[in-house]
Amino acid sequence: MHILGNSVTLRAIEEADLDSFHDWGNDPELWRQLGGWHFPVSRASTRAWFDKLQNDPSNLRLAVSTPDLGVVGLANLLELDWKNRHAFHGMMLGNPAARGKGIGLDAVMAIMRYAFDELGLSRLDGSMIEYNAASLRLYCGKCAWKEEGRQRGWYYRAGRRWDKILVGVTREDYDSLVSTNHYWDASARNDD
Repeated sequence: MHILGNSVTLRAIEEADLDSFHDWGNDPELWRQLGGWHFPVSRASTRAWFDKLQNDPSNLRLAVSTPDLGVVGLANLLELDWKNRHAFHGMMLGNPAARGKGIGLDAVMAIMRYAFDELGLSRLDGSMIEYNAASLRLYCGKCAWKEEGRQRGWYYRAGRRWDKILVGVTREDYDSLVSTNHYWDASARNDD
């Protein structure tokens, strides 16, 4: 099964994608924009990560793919909580050629549609480092997510502390966005 956006396909990560994921895992500029620890990643570590994906029903990791560029990134639904109907979402576009072209917008719209319309979730949570202006514009500007809090000094980058911005979107936020921007109407394609 594939999850389709207007221009992207969200699909299972395949073995053929591992070279790209290995390269992105070792790109310091990319990881500067993302949370988490940053250590050099071996091909064996990338392979071990891939092997664990198949047996992890509470964490869905999907390749973001386009017809022109192939696999360009990763979109997640993590810590799926079926009782309370929510999950944590994160995304990264590892291929620089994919940025600024509406691919991120389409991937977030597709993951929200899947989470809310197919899985029946009620909300998605996320977070980002305060200086990641592109992610803030995308999520809180174009995709109806709301800033819900800050954890001060959470990240340490480039010799100083940065806030972690907590964001979230509800099914109602998504429904309101789609009824306003008509994103899924064939005549109303959006670009980044």
